[in-house]
Amino acid sequence: MDFTKLYRPSALNSYQFIAVTGLIMSGAAHLILHFFVNHSVSGFNWLYVCWSALYVIGSLMNLFGKPSEGHHHHHH
Repeated sequence: MDFTKLYRPSALNSYQFIAVTGLIMSGAAHLILHFFVNHSVSGFNWLYVCWSALYVIGSLMNLFGKPSEGHHHHHH
């Protein structure tokens, strides 16, 4: 099993990439709100749960999916 698919940027699939980007952006927004606006948003932590779930789903697809999956190009 190729575990580099869990952390090597070039090996991430689109779901993992979106999840990682989402986590980074949510974290940045969280820090900005906390330190600069001094405002906390209720339910903000659910964003992390959603991004993490997306990452796990993407990781499972990446690890167990067929390499050819999602790369079907039909030229007419």
